[in-house]
Amino acid sequence: MSGKRLVSNITPVKTANAPPPAASYSQAIKSNGFIYVSGQIPYTPQNKPLSENPTIAEQAEQAIQNVSNILEASNSSLNHIVKATIFLTDMNAQFAEFNSVYGKYFSEHKPARSCIAVKELPLGVPLEIEAIAIEKDDSKL
Repeated sequence: MSGKRLVSNITPVKTANAPPPAASYSQAIKSNGFIYVSGQIPYTPQNKPLSENPTIAEQAEQAIQNVSNILEASNSSLNHIVKATIFLTDMNAQFAEFNSVYGKYFSEHKPARSCIAVKELPLGVPLEIEAIAIEKDDSKL
């Protein structure tokens, strides 16, 4: 479900199938055939953390599912991502496990990607994913 159009070519996206924004931002913004998905952490759509001591793989699955749900609400999908940015708090300990999950979703379609080590992330989570995608109907591009 998309929100109210702010400017002629900018529309916020909001879905109950991903965690709600915790501050002054949108889950995603649609503009000119592109969808810009805000960073998604491994929280459930009910805005709850996963079970106690989840693995990086479980957290990666949840964050990717959140991105997927937002894209579905935006007339897009994981297969329409053109750029993904991954943030990890411990590259040495997390990258291989994260990458094994990421590879399940992006084996044939391989968007451009950056993976960045950061000191910390919101709510103490170990990873965050943001994405840029195109709409399924990309005739607007």
